[in-house]
Amino acid sequence: MSVARDIERRLAKLARTLEGTGLSFATAESCTGGQLSALLARDAALGPHIERGFTVYSAEAKCDLLGVNRGDVERNDAVNPEVAEAMARGAVAMSTADIGIAITGFCGPRQKDEEVGLVFLACADRRGRLVQQECRFGDIGRGAVLDHAVLAALALMDEAVRSHAGLTRGALRCEPTSV
Repeated sequence: MSVARDIERRLAKLARTLEGTGLSFATAESCTGGQLSALLARDAALGPHIERGFTVYSAEAKCDLLGVNRGDVERNDAVNPEVAEAMARGAVAMSTADIGIAITGFCGPRQKDEEVGLVFLACADRRGRLVQQECRFGDIGRGAVLDHAVLAALALMDEAVRSHAGLTRGALRCEPTSV
């Protein structure tokens, strides 16, 4: 099964899960550069659930727009769980959204000692609860890493909506597999 098909299935599942909830999201995307927001916006059932989106590719954008700690951003080129958490929490704080979803990672090509395919995601709600996910997709190509990161974010968003009443702090792992 193709990643594109998996993404379409995840979008449809998220739309079903969100139906009748009135919940809204703020996205905070680094490596994906707005790809997640664009997918949500193109879907008539999901678009109304977007409160706003932040594309924070640079270190300055992460700090200025979302309040991410400069020290965390400078560590490992902003690809670490602390930055993902701060991005998700910042997206909630700088919006009226119920839930913030953040993506940061190395998509390639390899530079310095980066681990291509390493992606961190975080989903925070307005009550301060958090779910995080670490993905190691490997060096499968820049576009494929981006697609898999978006797929993982959609799954995390669906989980956040389903458990909105009780998001728990956790660490999940993912791999480039089918839904």
